[in-house]
Amino acid sequence: YATLYENDDNRFMQRLALAGRLQLDAAWFDADDNALEDFNDLLWRRFRFGFKSDWFQDWVLHVEGDFDLNQPLHDSYSRLTDAYVGWSPTDVLTFKVLKQSAGFTLGGATSSKELLTMQRNNLTNNLWFTSEYFTGLLGKGSVRSNWRWKAGVFSSDGSEELSQFEAGYFTLLSVGRHFSKTGDLDSGQVRVDWVYNDEDTEADTPEFSQVLSLVTQWQLGPWGLWSDLSAGRGYAEQSDLWGAVLMPFYDFSPHIQTVFRYTYMSSDGPNGVRLARYENKVVEGLGDEYNELYAGLNFFFYGHKFKWQTGLQYARMADEQADSGHYDGWGLSTGLRVSW
Repeated sequence: YATLYENDDNRFMQRLALAGRLQLDAAWFDADDNALEDFNDLLWRRFRFGFKSDWFQDWVLHVEGDFDLNQPLHDSYSRLTDAYVGWSPTDVLTFKVLKQSAGFTLGGATSSKELLTMQRNNLTNNLWFTSEYFTGLLGKGSVRSNWRWKAGVFSSDGSEELSQFEAGYFTLLSVGRHFSKTGDLDSGQVRVDWVYNDEDTEADTPEFSQVLSLVTQWQLGPWGLWSDLSAGRGYAEQSDLWGAVLMPFYDFSPHIQTVFRYTYMSSDGPNGVRLARYENKVVEGLGDEYNELYAGLNFFFYGHKFKWQTGLQYARMADEQADSGHYDGWGLSTGLRVSW
């Protein structure tokens, strides 16, 4: 229903479709005596709206905006997310220029439309560039169908529209091997992401000069296992950090899925680890070691395009400096996810 026009025989425009997502969260988080107060709210998590169109057989134009529905309508516009032109000269090669997602790490390379958990894991939240959308040039493709790569360079400023190039830059390189169905294995992927981030205090990126991530994704019948082993080299006030994520899941049917996640992080120095989105509403400080357990249940009414997710999590963060970063608490969140 989101496709407004489609005609492969048209020499100029082949397709015009609406694009976007709508996400609603209900969340409750509480911690020990170090907490400011518990967090309990019902809020619009994301609303994005725009269009995507195919031109001249090989070109694509994608424009999409981010709107905050928790604000009055006249103040709801936040920024452009996607605003790029893409070109695919062959079936295995694509280029994109201007504003687009710069995805790396397990969570960062997974669209918020397709997450198996309510929010991205906290290792991604610390190492990935959570602004996500940056102006730059990205190329991606495949070699012999099994090997896939992408490489790009982006401006690291935090412009709400296209970059003003007022900060530094970062480069992204990713190489992965994909495994098709062999024996009992339905699918698999092993991927290495590497980012070099120019050190600039004006950048809208975390203070990591380099990030290295090893990601695996496996599916064997109803069982699946995703993992991430990542590390970042800090600069300025940010110390070096590393961590790991293990996320097994089980599909009871095409419509019901249970998922578990364990996240661990450790920084070389004090105050090198940040809490996740809702945990940070309860405790604002930083720590140096983080552990989290998550258990969730997903109901897919129309695949990832229309689903209801619920997650229960327990997290603990140690704070060597003892300056208000200690966290020990539970969280429960549930939400509706719609995309088109």
